[in-house]
Amino acid sequence: MSSAIPTLTPDQLEHVQRLVATLDREQTIWMSGYFAGLAAQGAAPAAAGAAPNGVATTNGAAAADGAGAPAAPAPAPATRTLTVLFGTDTGNAKELAGELAQAAQAQGVEARVADMADYKPRALKDEQDLLVVTATHGEGDPPPNAVGFFEFLAGRKAPKLDGVRFGVLALGDSTYEHYCSAGRVLDERLEELGGERLLDRVDCDVDYEDDAAAWIAAAAEKVAPQAGAAPAGGAAVAAPSAAPGAEAAPAYGKKRPFAAPVLDNVVLTGRGSTKETRHVELSLEGSGLTYAPGDALGVVPLNDPVLVETLLGQLSLTGDEPVATKQGELPLADALTRTYEITAATPRFLEGWAEMSGAAELQEVRAADAKARTAFLREHHVLDVVRRFPVPGITAEQLIAGLRPLQPRLYSIASSLAAAPDEAHLTVSTVRYDLHETGRTGVASGHLARLIEEDATVPVYVQANEHFRLPDDDDTPIIMVGAGTGVAPYRAFMQEREARGASGRSWLVFGERNFRSDFLYQVEWQALLKDGVLTRLDPVFSRDRAEKTYVQDRLREKGADVWAWLQDGARLYVCGDADSMAPGVRAALRDIAATHGGLDPEAADEYLNDLQRGHRYLLDVY
Repeated sequence: MSSAIPTLTPDQLEHVQRLVATLDREQTIWMSGYFAGLAAQGAAPAAAGAAPNGVATTNGAAAADGAGAPAAPAPAPATRTLTVLFGTDTGNAKELAGELAQAAQAQGVEARVADMADYKPRALKDEQDLLVVTATHGEGDPPPNAVGFFEFLAGRKAPKLDGVRFGVLALGDSTYEHYCSAGRVLDERLEELGGERLLDRVDCDVDYEDDAAAWIAAAAEKVAPQAGAAPAGGAAVAAPSAAPGAEAAPAYGKKRPFAAPVLDNVVLTGRGSTKETRHVELSLEGSGLTYAPGDALGVVPLNDPVLVETLLGQLSLTGDEPVATKQGELPLADALTRTYEITAATPRFLEGWAEMSGAAELQEVRAADAKARTAFLREHHVLDVVRRFPVPGITAEQLIAGLRPLQPRLYSIASSLAAAPDEAHLTVSTVRYDLHETGRTGVASGHLARLIEEDATVPVYVQANEHFRLPDDDDTPIIMVGAGTGVAPYRAFMQEREARGASGRSWLVFGERNFRSDFLYQVEWQALLKDGVLTRLDPVFSRDRAEKTYVQDRLREKGADVWAWLQDGARLYVCGDADSMAPGVRAALRDIAATHGGLDPEAADEYLNDLQRGHRYLLDVY
């Protein structure tokens, strides 16, 4: 077989270049699979033209077959079933699962895409090819809505997977100790159960796009039928249904955020509060963006200009140095402001800086275990590292080589379009703290706090959250548990229910620090109570008494009522801190099921698992 590279005619090359210029990343992945599928069939695209008698032509030459008689069609190879599972936290895993299914379809393989929250894990034994995309939540946990799937797979009831081929794509954040842990655990468990690894797991950091695209392309090739494959039934592979024309403007989204004007930006917390919580109103007019209560708004922040100037000064760089980025060539100061993460140091940055500085301490940290590295990085931002371990004469290119892209931040939307058309409201706690005797500010929350000018805008997009929705039946009672800014989606819920005229009971259990300064949206809740939209309000303030009390404590106090509402079919929502509040609420619910439902500990846990599987115990935690 010849290894010569085929030559395109000038006209063909022009067509290819014009097409490629109109494609986004997902369409490029699809097209690569499409042409791979055609090559496997030994056929050229229909657009290449056909010679007399239906013989395909390539570069104008007729393909001869003996005396011109058409060759007998090769038997279609047997195709295996393919299921693509995803466990998502911010929506990225779901998006990649869709791209993976599309790439497989381009290879002639029909793929079923399923959310782990909805998938029946006992069906794993009946799968043939299984590809999984999963995020890792917090300190190594699976995404909240995939917990039941992971627990089943880890238990004794998990089925043997003999004959099942699998692959895992893991998403995570390398600044956490248990980076991509959920994907690693799943990958190992699927093999333990007898599955055959189809391709190696790939662990992706927050800048996952390139690594994920390569894994998707490799996975699609692995699941494709043998050489000579064609789609089931011999039909041609369909083009992507949503592929826009070359001149069609893409909708606003994560890849093309909308510059939303800031309508209002006020401090909610009162005088004497130990924190600053802001209410930010943004205009979506003209964007075409819509959302449902429970969805999140992606905010694309800028780094603090003071931090940019400080970092440049520390490195003796002017900021005018040109650097190559994915957005094209930019002055270094612009790149550090808009493109790169310059607050949190990452293992990638640590690796590069240890090499350039030659510092013995950094070499030791680099060689340490994940726990020690994570502890060091949490105590040392990028600025702290460059101050302690100087690298004289560093270039702009050397600096950005160790930085990862600046990522959007997600905030629960605190409004309903039914009450505030063409607007999205946010409840934002401004993160401020000291580290190494220097004041620090959260990247996104600090950026939003600075947007107080009359003409201020911020790039945004909507991130759907199907797992945190109001019931379709307006008669269904709901219990809403939230602490701090975790109250945001419940403001949207109540606005929506008021607009609908919903008759179902609603109960808010809200926690904050102090009654006088931190009772977020107090006047609104009281008005909703008066009008009967909100049936019951139980606030709890942790610092108003000598003995601290939290939302989980209030749930226990009202345990009999909580149990009665659940027995009446209530949905229970939990929004807020994932590290302590959410586990504390679950422990309280377990106690309530035991005390008021008469369940033993194992049965109480299974009851809560059943609530989650039935979409009656819903979490939005961070």
